[in-house]
Amino acid sequence: MPSGGARARSGPAPDPNSYRSLNKDWTDLPADGYTGEVPVFPLPRAVQFMTYFEDGKKVTEADPDETEAVWDVELDLWEELWKKPQAAAWASLGLKMQVAAYVRAFLESIKADAVSATKTTVLRMETELGLSVSGMRQNGWRIGDADSTSDSASTKTTTRKTAPKRQTPTGEWLKGVAVKGA
Repeated sequence: MPSGGARARSGPAPDPNSYRSLNKDWTDLPADGYTGEVPVFPLPRAVQFMTYFEDGKKVTEADPDETEAVWDVELDLWEELWKKPQAAAWASLGLKMQVAAYVRAFLESIKADAVSATKTTVLRMETELGLSVSGMRQNGWRIGDADSTSDSASTKTTTRKTAPKRQTPTGEWLKGVAVKGA
């Protein structure tokens, strides 16, 4: 294990409004959401199984009705996610499979018998895809103004070239500190 140095998740997440982040590149996402074409869900149907006991023996077999019901829920969630502002970044980065994996994992995580590892995985995926506030900050994304985004299907990167000068209470830069007795 490496010692010392920065870690990906160490310290507070970047804040687009903080002084230190003024010179960082932030990608403005469309406030109105992604209006581009929703890609086809890339994963096959996840076959659902039912288990029952017959003559004292455990029997597991495919449940076509449940498989179709889960498929419909997956497609609904897929459509909903691709309306979010983050979808503009996903489209430009080619993250279709990662979003599909999130959809499937999310639906697994909300089942009554879901294990904690699945729930933890979903939380990490949300961060990586920018679905959480901390994830958006880690990715350098922020939601732009609805008035300023003319094409909501694209993302634009903005950088503030010069940081405003920090002012002291008297309105001037603190140029040095007087040392007593020097």
